[in-house]
Amino acid sequence: MSENSFNPDVLSCIANLSSDEVFTPPPLVNRILDVLPPDLWSDKKSTFLDPGCKSGVFLREIVKRLDKGLEKHIANRQKRLDHIFKNQVFGLAITELTALISRRSLYCSKTANGKYSVCEAFSNSQGNIHFNRVEHTWEKGRCRYCGANEENYERGGELESHAYRFIHTNKAEEIFNMKFDVIIGNPPYQLGSSGGDSQGSFAMPIYQKFVQTAKSLDPRYVVMVTPSRWFAGGRGLDEYRSEMLSDTHLRELVDFPDATDVFPGLDISGGVSYFLWDRSHDGPCNVQTFIGGVSSGVVARRLDAYNVFVRYNTGVSILEKVWPKGVDVGKSLAVKVSPTQPFGLRTSYRGAPTAKGLKKPVVVRSSEGESWIARADVPRNDAWIDQWKVILGLAYGERGAFPYWITSSPEILGPGTACTETYLVIDRFDSKPKAKVFASYLRTRFVRFLISLQKYTQHLYSERFSFVPDLPMNQTWTDEKLYKKYGLTEDEVAFVESMVRPMDASDE
Repeated sequence: MSENSFNPDVLSCIANLSSDEVFTPPPLVNRILDVLPPDLWSDKKSTFLDPGCKSGVFLREIVKRLDKGLEKHIANRQKRLDHIFKNQVFGLAITELTALISRRSLYCSKTANGKYSVCEAFSNSQGNIHFNRVEHTWEKGRCRYCGANEENYERGGELESHAYRFIHTNKAEEIFNMKFDVIIGNPPYQLGSSGGDSQGSFAMPIYQKFVQTAKSLDPRYVVMVTPSRWFAGGRGLDEYRSEMLSDTHLRELVDFPDATDVFPGLDISGGVSYFLWDRSHDGPCNVQTFIGGVSSGVVARRLDAYNVFVRYNTGVSILEKVWPKGVDVGKSLAVKVSPTQPFGLRTSYRGAPTAKGLKKPVVVRSSEGESWIARADVPRNDAWIDQWKVILGLAYGERGAFPYWITSSPEILGPGTACTETYLVIDRFDSKPKAKVFASYLRTRFVRFLISLQKYTQHLYSERFSFVPDLPMNQTWTDEKLYKKYGLTEDEVAFVESMVRPMDASDE
């Protein structure tokens, strides 16, 4: 081979099956394997299971390490590989296609006992990478195991069921009838774009079920890469978040707010992270965040110090200054912020084009501008109509590199107005000057940074404001005043300003 020849790793080149079933790049796999104790690779009795095989890359890289680590124990390479393939590495593929891909990655043949297989120990075609089609178990229109909607996922044998074997059983330990030292992988993230929802508007996360099942098998280690949305809860994730934050067996947590740092070209809202769960560990977790490929440093932390996982270590030190006696939600903006649909008007609502003929007409702000409605037809919060209101967009997301805005720019609505659920009413006032002062507070980098510690998706809810102090609006708050009030260091100020883009009044 010439000096300039390049032989690419095919598993770094193949396209993802979908945005939810993501092939893991080999460099990321090896970063993840590095958190495991090195002595595993020289132990001929150590066992590994990937319960959600897609490309087989985890098992392939594990075999590479075992092959090298066991050289002194099993000198003959063919015998060594046969021992590893047959006794140490196991996988459950998520589809028939990924089973074939995974076997090709691991055994260099789509069948374990094929002519070109590098393993001579199997008499069957599956080897230790199994795929057996599993169906959902319907109860009252939902799958008892994963929560899939029967209307969307009851389908014939010609389509994938998306009922993954590892999480569709009460006896996962019987799949291979053995104990595993390590359960590792990158499980499917969610059920389709509709997530089994009859309205087709939300995705249903399922990666947490793989994690919970893996831990229930009591291995020595669980190592998985998942979306980071669980840090702040979310649909179907609140219980899982509480469970993870209180789990003292979590030893390492490595977080990438921008998923493209490790999944090039792939947009995963809220970023991704991987963790090491160690059965023998009982204590704080080593937390590390990478921003633009640069580590924030490793800090040993209790994960349950707040109601969400605060992903930035510097964010923790800032919160301790803002809330030295612990967060008091009753003294935060969270108690001021309206629920979704502040006036009971859906996003799709459009009123009359003019006020003509309407009794006590009210202007309604929506994503498409303004329309009119009779005051008596506003479903709720009639008293708010007469107040000055500061609003933010309910859904706001950005693409690209830091720094971000975090929220949309605040807007002020005067008396005689309402809005659809496109917006949240953040607070209400009896005069425009007070509303303007409050809007300037929301525009500060400091406030938007505190919101970011709770906001891992584009949606904004009242609880996202629980770290933001409800300060008196008797002065115009600037970042400089806020930094001084809470005693932020130069490094902390620099961090906030590296994370949040400035926003001035002209952005309203």
